Amino acid sequence: MSDRQPVIPAGDTGTLSPGSIYLGDALELLPRVPAGSVDLIVTDPPFAIEFKAQRMNYNRTGSNVIEGYREIPGEDYAGFTRAWMEEAFRALSPHGSLYVFSGWNRLIDVLQGLEEAGFCTVNHIIWKYQFGVFTRKKYVTSHYHILFAVKDPKNYTFHKAEHYPEDVWTINREYWKGRKKTPTKLPLELVRKILRFSSSSGDLILDPFMGSGTVPVVAHEMGRRFMGFEVVEGYFRFAQGRLPEGDFPTPE
Repeated sequence: MSDRQPVIPAGDTGTLSPGSIYLGDALELLPRVPAGSVDLIVTDPPFAIEFKAQRMNYNRTGSNVIEGYREIPGEDYAGFTRAWMEEAFRALSPHGSLYVFSGWNRLIDVLQGLEEAGFCTVNHIIWKYQFGVFTRKKYVTSHYHILFAVKDPKNYTFHKAEHYPEDVWTINREYWKGRKKTPTKLPLELVRKILRFSSSSGDLILDPFMGSGTVPVVAHEMGRRFMGFEVVEGYFRFAQGRLPEGDFPTPE
């Protein structure tokens, strides 16, 4: 692994480069992405549900879960969502698309944020997974919402990669037994499916809330360019280790 670190120097206000991941706050880095330069955004932002990273979710060993998960207070979530979505809309190309993950608790804030930012929602996808957290007095939550939205409903990339593509996806979480992991890692196959439908070779894929780096990893694997932001240094280093050496130019 190279010693070069794509950490934003204090006071740096320059634009960011494709083929890089950056350690920093998405609300500070998104304005530095050139307008209209991104083809697809795929992201799993914080859910504002007081999530605890070292909690024994899904019967995993707490010591294997990397600490540092950065949650957003519930009272700030609507403004936070609107702020990053407005910048996402600006950064996307005229034919650009956005896939954003959400739990049910703050789904209304995500839907309102999309509308206020100017997006048109094309599909409301349900991702059904295993390993729901055990409950005693309510139903086990074993799904996430994925909102598929576009800038222009008459002009956006969509390859019909399956004959009959439905809006309920059953894709298992990846079980990394005995290995270090972030608490909310997306399965590779889930991201591959999104990129197959909504991107083309050479497109620029952005994840402003990168976590473990699955979106850049899959983008690189599938011949797309990538850019990612992560505010938690431990997660950033984990993502860095999953990508080929040499993809991290030091910012000027």
